Amino acid sequence: MLKRVFMAPDPGRVRLRFAARAVLGIAAAVALCGLAGHSLPGAVTGGLAALLALFTVTDATVREQAVTTALLPAVGLPVLAAAAVLHDQPVARDLTFLAVVGLGVYARRWGPRGHSLGVFAFMTYFVAQFLHTTPGQLPEISAAVLLSLLAAAATRFGLWCYERRLPPAVAPAPPEGRGLARITTRQAVQATAGAGFALLVGQLVSGERWYWAVGATWWAFVNTSSRGETLVRGFRRVLGTLLGVALALVVAVPAHGAALPTAVIVAVSVFGIFYTAALSYTWMMLWVTVLAAMLYGLLGVLTPGLLALRLVETGVGALGAALAVVFVLPVTTHSVTDHWIRRALRCVHACTAEAAARLAGSECADPEPRIAELEQLLARVRLSVAPLVHPLHPVLGRKRRARRVLDLLDDCARELRGLAAVAADPEASHDARLAAACRRVETAVEALTEGRDIISGDTRAAPEPALAHLHGLERALAELAAPLRAPSGSPLVGA
Repeated sequence: MLKRVFMAPDPGRVRLRFAARAVLGIAAAVALCGLAGHSLPGAVTGGLAALLALFTVTDATVREQAVTTALLPAVGLPVLAAAAVLHDQPVARDLTFLAVVGLGVYARRWGPRGHSLGVFAFMTYFVAQFLHTTPGQLPEISAAVLLSLLAAAATRFGLWCYERRLPPAVAPAPPEGRGLARITTRQAVQATAGAGFALLVGQLVSGERWYWAVGATWWAFVNTSSRGETLVRGFRRVLGTLLGVALALVVAVPAHGAALPTAVIVAVSVFGIFYTAALSYTWMMLWVTVLAAMLYGLLGVLTPGLLALRLVETGVGALGAALAVVFVLPVTTHSVTDHWIRRALRCVHACTAEAAARLAGSECADPEPRIAELEQLLARVRLSVAPLVHPLHPVLGRKRRARRVLDLLDDCARELRGLAAVAADPEASHDARLAAACRRVETAVEALTEGRDIISGDTRAAPEPALAHLHGLERALAELAAPLRAPSGSPLVGA
């Protein structure tokens, strides 16, 4: 796991810039809150609002990102007001929290913008519980949120705007179906049920820190689509929290809220959250736990017992999510994985067609956006298959087949990247063999998605780079047939 995090390639240093910009934007937000004379709770709320704005907004264009960022207060401030007004009314407070959970998950049906707004609404309510926000604090806290969002926006869209055109964001769940057949609807029901369990049991564990359990349930459903994905994410959250608690005992407890070491460790934690998010949820949760510990240190309530309580509440939340996805409108791993693999295969064909058209002389054809989309789809495939390749999965045959599928899809992506590089060369030429190979790729994709046999063509070594990449792509597609067509009664992924 260490090697995967620290040795993973970072093309264009995207993760490095993402993390560095987050530290800058959040620091600017907290500094502005301080200059405006806001209290510590105001500065903490503002910093977390800036973190969410920089982390959760993932629209495809800078313009769409700016619109989503501008809409965050429209959902966040009413939720904040509701949480503050209901602070001393436990029943109404808890029912409203569950409603925010359900609506926040349901909003994902509207794509990246709905996802971002849902997360911001939930976390605003969560932070109000974290800081025990009261109606009298609303004007200051609301002003801190607005000021911090302005600071985050100025950093993201002005001071350090490295995005230009991004590939279309892949929705966290397949959109097919209506009503309860739609995965986002089923997840909204599951998340609400799981959060209800977490809220009740969490309050039995601690009447003051129960919201940690609800938060753990909520985040188990973020960026997941199936039962298996949610179970794995819950496990990784507990593991990351355990590791984070161990680290916090070493760095956060001795700091005692002292300004300088706290500022340094908070900056390192923010960087760690943003840098590792795309690589390892376990590592991201380690840094989230350290960040939370440092904030509790600033508030003067951090103790080893509090860290132990956080771990227990996280376990309660993960259990709530697990029970919900197993018993409440379960979404099978097989159906979700099948969806993403089919989409990835269709994208392979689209990439090939764009590259072939470019080689034929079309100036409008460009395979690069399709390849970027394929990378996102493969990330979704890896997430959906994660339950199978998890070390604790007991069925070794399925685990081997799942790993083989991932390896072959990675081979397809590698060959396509090579083909795109050749197509970008103005000296590259097109011949009849390239067109024939592209047709064979299209036929192979259709055969895989429709369950038919693949008829292999001539894939012998070719001297031309473009043809060599196409032949490699054909071989990978032909070899995919075996692991995708599991023996009768033994599907690739468990039902």
